[in-house]
Amino acid sequence: MGSGMWSTDVYDAADRYRRATGKSAFAYSDSGARKVHPALDPRDAMRESRDSAEHPQSTAITVLFDVTGSMRNVPRTLQAKLPQLLGLLLRQGYARDPQIMFGAIGDATCDRVPLQVGQFESDNRMDDDLGRIVLEGGGGGQMTESYELAMYFMARHTVTDCWEKRGRRGYLFIIGDELAYPQVDRRQVSRLIGDDLREDVPLAQIVDEVTRRWDTYYLLPAGSSYAGSTKVLDFWRDLLGQNAVVLDDLDAVCETIALTVGLGEQAVDLDQGIADLKKAGSKATGTVSKALARLGRGARDQVATLPAPSTPPTRGVTRL
Repeated sequence: MGSGMWSTDVYDAADRYRRATGKSAFAYSDSGARKVHPALDPRDAMRESRDSAEHPQSTAITVLFDVTGSMRNVPRTLQAKLPQLLGLLLRQGYARDPQIMFGAIGDATCDRVPLQVGQFESDNRMDDDLGRIVLEGGGGGQMTESYELAMYFMARHTVTDCWEKRGRRGYLFIIGDELAYPQVDRRQVSRLIGDDLREDVPLAQIVDEVTRRWDTYYLLPAGSSYAGSTKVLDFWRDLLGQNAVVLDDLDAVCETIALTVGLGEQAVDLDQGIADLKKAGSKATGTVSKALARLGRGARDQVATLPAPSTPPTRGVTRL
């Protein structure tokens, strides 16, 4: 996985074909599927972002989104704006050899498909993975979803060369509007992922584990059920600090992800990034500027001395 090159021409051709034939970009879900697609099944899975002759300096980027209730529009927005995301990352040089993995989060206490994870891809297969996601639309209605289970998978079931070879964390974006459960439930892990744990894993521990290797962001978009909730925002800022980001407009999510990576890679500063968005014709500059103002200030540390550190960094605020 992770080979090949993204082609907007291929994306556009597939989009024209779907429009001409009346097919959905999410044909698997829209056909009535209620089981995880085999390609996105987390059970006994390990997802890898590796260097290759084609991509010698791979940068791992993961986007996981809540697909319950009001958040169901997120994957459709992401799919529609993939060319903008890849265009900014590649043409503007925001990241070397980006490899992107998409996945979806639900509620493991009640949903049929509470965790879905694709594969790291550099080409149009990432669009295929989006199309395989089940947009279940469930959730328990108690302002809590299984984000901690997704972070467990990212902490213990991913391998990236950007970390293993260069001591650089990948980027993990979680898009949601609710709280995580206070611990990773060992029974859910056994049922959905296949690991045999002796006990539950506290949320704070799994956050420390995942932020050790992943520069982790929580995006809280407008239009979701709990947008504007100080309870939700305070919860995530307690866990991730400034990396809990509010978005005034869901349509700005791709630009926000691209520019956040550019800032993290120190390939661009916020002012230049906003100028790039304007030049690209984006209408999201105001939302992105406001959302990332906290991230755009201050210098970031660069690369950890190999071997990678065994102790976690200060949560969410220092880029390795």
